[in-house]
Amino acid sequence: MIFDMDIETLPREELEALQLKRLKSLCERVYANVAFYRKAFDERGITPADIRSLSDVRYLPFTEKQDLRNHYPFGLFAVPKDNVVRIHASSGTTGKATVTGYTQRDVSNWATMMARSLTAAGASRRDIIHVAYGYGLFTGGLGAHYGAERLGATTVPVSGGGTRRQAMLLRDFGATVLCCTPSYSLVLYETALEAGIDFKELPLRIGVFGAEPWTDEMRRDIELKMGIKAIDIYGLSEVMGPGVGIECAEAQHGAHLQEDHFLCEVIDPETLEPVKPGEPGELVITTLTKEAQPMIRYRTRDITRLVTTPCKCGRTTARMVRVQGRSDDMLIIRGVNVFPSQIESILLETEGLSPHYQLVVQREGNLDTLTVQVEVDEKIFSDEVRKLQRLEGKIQKNIKEFLGVTALVKLVEPRAIQRSEGKAKRVLDLRHA
Repeated sequence: MIFDMDIETLPREELEALQLKRLKSLCERVYANVAFYRKAFDERGITPADIRSLSDVRYLPFTEKQDLRNHYPFGLFAVPKDNVVRIHASSGTTGKATVTGYTQRDVSNWATMMARSLTAAGASRRDIIHVAYGYGLFTGGLGAHYGAERLGATTVPVSGGGTRRQAMLLRDFGATVLCCTPSYSLVLYETALEAGIDFKELPLRIGVFGAEPWTDEMRRDIELKMGIKAIDIYGLSEVMGPGVGIECAEAQHGAHLQEDHFLCEVIDPETLEPVKPGEPGELVITTLTKEAQPMIRYRTRDITRLVTTPCKCGRTTARMVRVQGRSDDMLIIRGVNVFPSQIESILLETEGLSPHYQLVVQREGNLDTLTVQVEVDEKIFSDEVRKLQRLEGKIQKNIKEFLGVTALVKLVEPRAIQRSEGKAKRVLDLRHA
């Protein structure tokens, strides 16, 4: 099934003509209304009138996550704050989150994109959709919620947590679609088994999973254990939220991108030049219709490649293959974006700690865990165990409050963390070891 037949099956030449029209309008809007972009255009010696073809996008400036932090909270808004009906934000250091604003039309467009996405996954208005993504400043829960309602489905806004109760609600309400992170789906499965609930005996038939990396092996494990079709959804809050792209149930081979709303490029992260069609590189997204906070050439740091060959589902939009890695050091822990620099800022504000630390990421059961190992000075390390435990607890609390992720903190003796003559190895990712 296809939600927006006219748009999602547009011939490529008509789709690209629509993209160019919207790109020109976007450039005019940001040049007139966003000082950051006007300065960036001027520094490059270009004006909106210089954009005459889609390939001219390469002359436009890039936008990076740090730009959002530098203009925190509302410095990149392109409309008066009175026109902003919603704000989402992701974690940041000492309050410097990345903020995203939405007009009423933005929210409506987002709902339509998510309705398209859920339809591509195989859902319809006859479904009961259980939303276990977190609600609040995180975009996942409300994005899926509004999309399910736009689809006309029955929506169960459970949010995260209360896993045993969620398992019972899945059984009692007869949900047919589950929206959550892939790792949490397996936690739900295990908790349900402990409660005597077998997912294979429930009406549940589709899982729409995203917000964290997962492998095809994990997909097969979920599908085998739960008896469902597991669909990969892609999105990021800086450009909208979930629903930027999603696999179709027919092929499950790459996420169809919402190209009437986003212009997507793949660049070499070193040279910043476009790669050849079909080659891997960093995904760059320009928001063509976003009103409150448009993004010009936002560097996602996700490494992928685009496929434009026909898909058996009938959609003509380009597909992005599963993200193969990142061009920066960001970690995704249970759906939360974490940068080593954010952890470092918290550690360096704590008296008695050295600047030597390491983040150890592991997968225990079906969930990712983060352990922060940090050296203390001689005086602190010689203190009684109780004092060290209190300090560990304090750091753990600060990380949870500032970043929204739970980490185990381990204080280690001086020089316990291996030194490097080159770039310090801050992250030890053992999830795929």
